[in-house]
Amino acid sequence: MSERVRRERQFHDQRFALPTSRAHKVGRYYRITHTIWERYHQCIEANGVGARVLELGCGPGADTPRLAKSGTPVVAVDISRVALNAARAQAEQEGVQSGAAFAQMNAEGLGFRDNSFDVVCGAGVLHHMQITEAMNDLSRVLRPTGRAILIEPLGHNTLINLFRRLTPKIRSEDEHPLLAKDLHLLLRYFHKVDVQYHYFAALLAAPLVRLPGFGSVLHALESIDRLLFRLPFLRRQAWQVLIKLSEPMER
Repeated sequence: MSERVRRERQFHDQRFALPTSRAHKVGRYYRITHTIWERYHQCIEANGVGARVLELGCGPGADTPRLAKSGTPVVAVDISRVALNAARAQAEQEGVQSGAAFAQMNAEGLGFRDNSFDVVCGAGVLHHMQITEAMNDLSRVLRPTGRAILIEPLGHNTLINLFRRLTPKIRSEDEHPLLAKDLHLLLRYFHKVDVQYHYFAALLAAPLVRLPGFGSVLHALESIDRLLFRLPFLRRQAWQVLIKLSEPMER
């Protein structure tokens, strides 16, 4: 195990053991992310019941219990033993543990056979890994008709990067929000790469999350974002992207 991977495992063990401090500092910003999560779930479920799903990264709030409840065969992996235990506990609490499998595993070296899954999904996972290694393995375990669905942060927005620099303790030492070059790199592993950009103007709604009218303001700002993101040079200013990958290349 490399020192980088060891640091990531230790960080996430601590994060899931003591989740409240991180939630207190960034929670209001994630309250604006309903749209990207709704689209993420729709993409995962588009293959229908029976599609075999691999979730990268788990813990409280992971999709594994929800998918297992719908009858979808799902496997969840995480580098953190603490995160896995939390995900297992959630599955047991919801009575779906028999439909889900859990394994402690580095997603840069997945211990599954080629062509094992119809869907690979994960939120906020790829930017903690070496992208070339992760994508090589992700494309390998997907079936030829399979798809990968990911939510990831971008690393171009100056104000967001300032916030990141001012709050180093709530993020790992080695994480790297994706850059345009990283998105372009995905084309080496998939014939089809669809990137949807979210949250630039909509970030202005974050201070209003507890005020009346928050939903209407957020909806209006998201409409503005859809117009702004028609301009390629503004897409880099997005906070998050929904990445849809299909037609993995043969290796």
